[in-house]
Amino acid sequence: MSNTAPHGKRPRIVVTNDDGITSKGIQCLAEAMTEFGDVYIVAPDSPQSGMGHAVTFSRILRLHPFEFGRGTVEARSCSGTPVDCVKLSVAEVFGEDNLPDLLVSGINHGSNASINVIYSGTMSAAVEGAMCGIPSIGFSLLDERWDADFRASVAVAKTMAAAVLERGLPAGTCLNVNIPKVSPEDLKGIRVCRQAMGHWRDTFDQRETPGGSPYYWMRGEFQNPDKGEDTDIHALEQGYASVVPVQFDLTAHHTIGTLNSWDLNRGHG
Repeated sequence: MSNTAPHGKRPRIVVTNDDGITSKGIQCLAEAMTEFGDVYIVAPDSPQSGMGHAVTFSRILRLHPFEFGRGTVEARSCSGTPVDCVKLSVAEVFGEDNLPDLLVSGINHGSNASINVIYSGTMSAAVEGAMCGIPSIGFSLLDERWDADFRASVAVAKTMAAAVLERGLPAGTCLNVNIPKVSPEDLKGIRVCRQAMGHWRDTFDQRETPGGSPYYWMRGEFQNPDKGEDTDIHALEQGYASVVPVQFDLTAHHTIGTLNSWDLNRGHG
């Protein structure tokens, strides 16, 4: 594979995340990407987990140079959400007519498999990258510890980045990559999967302030009734990294025919 971008230079790779610019996951990912191109970090200045596709309208956004200290990278911290980071990367760092060659998001501390993709700031950054026309990948490790072992995740990230830089991605899609909590030696491989149809059963702990006002802590239990062997959850349980192609077209195409059969225009013309 040639690490040469279409413009004849080394590929330009944007790195972002939702755990914040100081997290171990982004440090490992950015350092790994220096093998493939010139790295530009634009990441939140504080944790933004669970922000989904949130964008900032009600307050100002700030970009500050950041001394990253690992590998040769150009880094900026952003006061906004992961999606804000991508938008600022495109509009202010590169320009819409000078898009980077790859966007990678993560490595997230915790799973973004199954329905978690909907809530994930990590994956929303990748989706925003795809919306802008940038080949984009989100990476997540099934280990929420801040000192997690990212060696297997880095190996997977390098494999996926090399493949996407060489082959590109279909327009309108990005990749959701999850890695099990295993050593590099115990990782069985990489499987392309569909998203498992799991969900969260939400519960809330109600407590009171000293003044007697109620407040709540969200709890929850992940439930997966989907027992298919072609899902991301099944692959991860078997020790494989999962790769799910994700699209931002949310149209339920298979339902259009059903709705048309309702004859919704009866009596309206």
